[in-house]
Amino acid sequence: MPAESITGTEPGEMFVHRNIANMIVHSDMNMLSVLSYAVEVLKVKHVIVCGHYGCGGVMAAMKNQQFGLIDNWLRHIKDVYRFHHKELDAIEDETLRARRFVEVNVQEQVHDLGKTSIVQNAWKRNQPLHLHGWVYDIHDGLINDLGVNFTCPKDLHNVYHLD
Repeated sequence: MPAESITGTEPGEMFVHRNIANMIVHSDMNMLSVLSYAVEVLKVKHVIVCGHYGCGGVMAAMKNQQFGLIDNWLRHIKDVYRFHHKELDAIEDETLRARRFVEVNVQEQVHDLGKTSIVQNAWKRNQPLHLHGWVYDIHDGLINDLGVNFTCPKDLHNVYHLD
């Protein structure tokens, strides 16, 4: 689904980066380059991590099946599952568990976004920058704002604050 369709914006109004399961991986130079350009050059005020229910990457990470090279990417998503395994394992219905996994994955990715030096340096410069976590439901077209909204380093645990 094109991001413009979800948000009701015109082509070119949004700067969009996509990857499997909307992961913020700190060694992903493509994601970091896009983020750097958006924050430092375009001076965007909002960065949205938007997942979607039924995400194939998230669902694949719930399995123990090998998929090939993508297994290396899925390992990052599996780490999110491990962090939240008590909550997720308690959900018996696999569909509901997958939906919740999509949500906690987005929440963790927003946290990871805030940990980047790009975002923290913007905040240090007092650049207005808001991080948001959303999940799009492809069945009803609604956006679920997860309420994960970061606007400054205080929104992160102290161990992640950069001087």
